[in-house]
Amino acid sequence: MRVTDIESFAVSIPLDEPVAFATREVEARDHAIVRINTDTGLEGVGYTLGYEAGSIIAAVVEDLLAPIVVGENPHDTARLWREMFDTTVPYGRKGLVLRAISIVDIALWDLKAKHAALPLHTYLGAMRDSVPAYASGGYYREGKGLEGLREEMGRYVDRGHDTVKLKVGGLPPGEEVERVRVTREVIGEERTLLLDANGAWRDRRSAVDACRRYGQYDPYFIEEPVMPDSVELMAAVNADLDYGVAAGEQEFTRYGFAELLREGAVDVVQPDVTVVGGITEWLRIANTAATHDIPVVPHYNWDLHVPLVAVAETGRWVEYFYREQDVKVFDDVLERPMTPKNGEIDASERPGHGVTLDDDAVAEFRVRATNGGR
Repeated sequence: MRVTDIESFAVSIPLDEPVAFATREVEARDHAIVRINTDTGLEGVGYTLGYEAGSIIAAVVEDLLAPIVVGENPHDTARLWREMFDTTVPYGRKGLVLRAISIVDIALWDLKAKHAALPLHTYLGAMRDSVPAYASGGYYREGKGLEGLREEMGRYVDRGHDTVKLKVGGLPPGEEVERVRVTREVIGEERTLLLDANGAWRDRRSAVDACRRYGQYDPYFIEEPVMPDSVELMAAVNADLDYGVAAGEQEFTRYGFAELLREGAVDVVQPDVTVVGGITEWLRIANTAATHDIPVVPHYNWDLHVPLVAVAETGRWVEYFYREQDVKVFDDVLERPMTPKNGEIDASERPGHGVTLDDDAVAEFRVRATNGGR
């Protein structure tokens, strides 16, 4: 099997209304997508959230990575990953280039499993066929208020979720603690509460003071209390709290996660396969976490993370967004979106990772760039 051509482009899907978290407001979600074709007729697909840079990521794939991969055997993922990474070190290592490497690597693994006629989780040696999903929500919207939050969290409980996540850090501490209190009241004492601050605080005192207020409601972790590059500060906050710090959604490669673990900055790692370098690198990170008995709770993209968490020794949950929340909208370009049943998501039984694009929807939302022929 040989790669014959690679196509990469961006889609942008508008939200019905803006949504906010502690550090940013979002009006649309863009993604970079790659399709890799082979001489066997098989196609591999990869994608990543673009954060308004989807077209740039797609250009990196076509202009810098495609020449490395075209003509190669998709089974050689370890070698191709190294060649893509090493070739781009002077201007890569993190950021947009690693997202581009990620989606190419994901598409190659999709091809490998398809060539073997196996679902990805089976191809990788699964420990289970379904994984727990936590309901991610609690975003800030104009007019939502505590009653709106109460209704939202109640829906997650009614749908069978044992774990929910709430955004924090966007309001003054006195108001924010009320949101945490209401959420705990709705989900009850027996369910697990996760918090996500998106790097809301800039110093140790502010972060610790706020997080300690939330501690009375027994959260399992606080995600990104400080900005992801502030590893020393994150470690200090982690040391000061009675519950854990989670991070990694914006971390790149095994080297970044090694620093988080080495510095004691996290009790939970959150590698995103579309960010860290693809499946090749995600598996390395998950295996490293297992050597420390650290839970792996990947960020976003449950369609890709379900088969990976099904393989990971310390895989705990995948993150799930209900489409009605109008936050994670990539389902709009998929033929068969995944949905939880009683808080669990079954791994796809189709060959490959199981994510298939709806060509008509892709065409509707495709970004028409003026450079690079896309």
